[in-house]
Amino acid sequence: MTVSGPRDATQRPVDLLITNGVLVSPETTTAADIAVDQGRIVAIGAAGTLPPARETIDAAGLHVIPGAIDVHVHFREPGFSHKETWTSATQAAAVGGVTTVFDMPNTNPPTASVAALDQKHAIAGAQAIVDYGLYGLIGEHNLDQLEAMAQAGAASFKLYMGSENPLVPCPPDGAIVEAFEILARLGLRCTVHAENTPLLAWRGDKLRAAGRTDAAAHLEQHIDLAAVEAVSRTAIFAEWTGAKVHIAHESTRHSLPHIRFAKDRGVDLTVETCPHYLFLSTDEGARLGDNFMRVKPPVREPGHAGPLWDALLDGTIDIISTDHAPHLRSEKTRDVIWDCAPGFPGVETSMVLMLAEVSRGRLTLGQYVRMACEAPAKAFGLFPTKGVLAVGADADIVLLDMTKTGRISAAGLHSIGNATPFEGFPLHGLPVRTLVRGRTVALEGRPVGTPGWGRPVTVAC
Repeated sequence: MTVSGPRDATQRPVDLLITNGVLVSPETTTAADIAVDQGRIVAIGAAGTLPPARETIDAAGLHVIPGAIDVHVHFREPGFSHKETWTSATQAAAVGGVTTVFDMPNTNPPTASVAALDQKHAIAGAQAIVDYGLYGLIGEHNLDQLEAMAQAGAASFKLYMGSENPLVPCPPDGAIVEAFEILARLGLRCTVHAENTPLLAWRGDKLRAAGRTDAAAHLEQHIDLAAVEAVSRTAIFAEWTGAKVHIAHESTRHSLPHIRFAKDRGVDLTVETCPHYLFLSTDEGARLGDNFMRVKPPVREPGHAGPLWDALLDGTIDIISTDHAPHLRSEKTRDVIWDCAPGFPGVETSMVLMLAEVSRGRLTLGQYVRMACEAPAKAFGLFPTKGVLAVGADADIVLLDMTKTGRISAAGLHSIGNATPFEGFPLHGLPVRTLVRGRTVALEGRPVGTPGWGRPVTVAC
């Protein structure tokens, strides 16, 4: 957190002052005011030392943090707007204190070419109320498109190393290594769904042939070994090529020694986990319905959440994201497990779930800012423009009332596909105002941003 002295009082008023708040960084908590002009933070200082402003927000009694950055969302357009639109999704993000999102390429059409990327930019640009990056897809047959997609504004690339989705099939290892070589040259990080596709396909075929349609079959298909092997293979390929890689939605404690080994070797590897792996286990099937629990990788048996929490707090896992994957409730409650849509909405509930744990003493606000704001900004080339309260940074700011309480309710969520596994979870600490580049986009649980305010991020390689 950078603290600046007063500006020359003869200069024109700034656009906005946020006064009387408590500013939180990973290292410090400081009472200070923030001056914002033309969308950026221009000064941070003690009360009464900053210039006058055209608008003032009194943050007395509130904590002030950078906006969260969610580097793993599925906003569903184009192709699946019955589940979510960029309008509904970014409204949910804003209410949830998320000011920047990175959208995955498994839409229809997949974001596998410059034309598809341009199509998604047009959709997002017209609707988004928060800032966004778009993933390009790594496939077997589009390696010649990767550099052009990067030049056209792909913020990162996604590799589905574990995929049964015909829209985004897993490429062979030769194509993966070649893609990593290209991305190493471009300097862009690659996010990897790290599961072993041949292992998933073999076991899935056997289970279906045996007539298995129960929820346990999904877990038997997605055994921990599928994740452990793919994490290790990703790290080896990255080490060999010099690529920067990011492991998506880590779900199993058995991957953690392999992640530490890769980091100890100097592999440029970052890792995320998601709230459903931290707060849920297969035991929740009794409450939600076993088939409702389906997600890829799976929510696993009891015994994984504790080690994942420990790894997140000690930095082995760098980032908290959501894998926001909204579906209609009817898509989550089908009788046959293979027919149940995998995934949950998360972009609106992640911050409040973690703030409740701050209130319980499991982590500090500074630790949350590290994993939700600073670490993703640094990993994906947005720092110091985003993820930090500092002079020169975008004024992506969230005001928190750590005394407010509530409960999660699907009916209160802003996603179209609002089938949350966190129904009824108690909350203690809520975002009460979200600003993107100095403009309020959510206030007291309501989205108030104008569609089209969000803009694509600029990635520094």
